[in-house]
Amino acid sequence: MASAVNGLKGIAGAVPRWLTEPVPRGRVAAFRTLVYLFVVADLLVFTPWVRDKASIPGELYQPLFVGRLLPLPTPTPLLVNILFWALLLLALAAATGRAPRALGWAVFLLYFEWMVIAMSYGKVDHDRFGFLVALAVLPTAGRARHGDRENTEAGGWALRVTQIAVVCTYFLAAWAKLRFGGIEWTTGSVLARAIIRRGTDLADLIAQVPYLLIAAQIGIIAFELLSPVVFVVPARWRQAVVAFFYSFHLVTIATITISFAPHLVAMTSFLELERLRPIDRLRRLARRRPGRNTEPPQQPQARAEPATAPEVAPDTPSAQPSPAVP
Repeated sequence: MASAVNGLKGIAGAVPRWLTEPVPRGRVAAFRTLVYLFVVADLLVFTPWVRDKASIPGELYQPLFVGRLLPLPTPTPLLVNILFWALLLLALAAATGRAPRALGWAVFLLYFEWMVIAMSYGKVDHDRFGFLVALAVLPTAGRARHGDRENTEAGGWALRVTQIAVVCTYFLAAWAKLRFGGIEWTTGSVLARAIIRRGTDLADLIAQVPYLLIAAQIGIIAFELLSPVVFVVPARWRQAVVAFFYSFHLVTIATITISFAPHLVAMTSFLELERLRPIDRLRRLARRRPGRNTEPPQQPQARAEPATAPEVAPDTPSAQPSPAVP
């Protein structure tokens, strides 16, 4: 009994240490910059269609549960445009790392409302979950500079929680497939319909191979259910597992053109981003520009004075012999 109690105490102590495992501040700084720059890219490239919701009649707005719980206002042209420009400017400012708490919380709240508006018209994308969690926890990580090797537990907690959200996205997606589609999801025509709707030439080739789509659906369920293994494999294999995660999405993009872009950004929380150090690399490239002298300036050397014969004092006898006296 005592051994069981001690074992439980050990587990209870190990969980907080695992959740707050220290990471270099440079990793937190790189992750923060990447996340906030993606907010800008999301507004301009990935979800610019959210601004079109301003012209849709308010009767079609069916807010998510959180939108009804708070409650959040019905989108209007003024609200949507204010959100867009405020979020764009604040995200750019937050990417610099200044005022991480004030700017971080502001970006999270505005982007949260932006996503509620985006997903309240009949379609909810599950690739935003990990990214939203990253925005929610980054303000708690404190200050961090690129290239800083000092460890931080607060930053480690922020990255770990984001990692958990990424894995939950996979695991809960498999749970939803089995809950609503049953085991028949693996043997149905899910991928076939996706290829018909938005497939590429590569997908058309794959679809011609008998039973390959069924095998792929079984593999998807197995992959999503086993995704938590990334937390228990040895550290030297973890990056390989994350690389497999990315390869899964690469195949998804190449076949049915679904990018999961925000999820891929959140998944960089597993990577050793401090090794990239893009700012230092840009500085090195700037120093290596053609025509620019990178050698330190040479100090002028003093000119050597020619050697001269020592002067002879007037009262010093001459070194030459004097004539003999008769």
